[in-house]
Amino acid sequence: MDATQPSGTTRRRIELRLRKPALVWFARPTVVVDGRGHPAQWGTGTWAVSDAGGTEIAVYLYNRVWRFGAASTTVGGGGAAPAVLEYRVGVLPTARGRLVSLR
Repeated sequence: MDATQPSGTTRRRIELRLRKPALVWFARPTVVVDGRGHPAQWGTGTWAVSDAGGTEIAVYLYNRVWRFGAASTTVGGGGAAPAVLEYRVGVLPTARGRLVSLR
């Protein structure tokens, strides 16, 4: 029998590494999990994802003037091992970001 999980937690989590570019222009990252945006900080963090089915993960940057560096991917379901994703953005604000799976 499975142990009871504390409220608001899931068994599946992903690790998301947000790499800060050299020129940030006061930009802050936002992580979007299945359509719900969450403010984030630069560095490594973990995010809860759905236990069943695929989960869409997206990241973009904003700096009070414009939104840029958008990237997205889908993390598969089916009890797969926890994913490690790394987000990187180009130097220019017109460039798209990259969200790459490391495992």
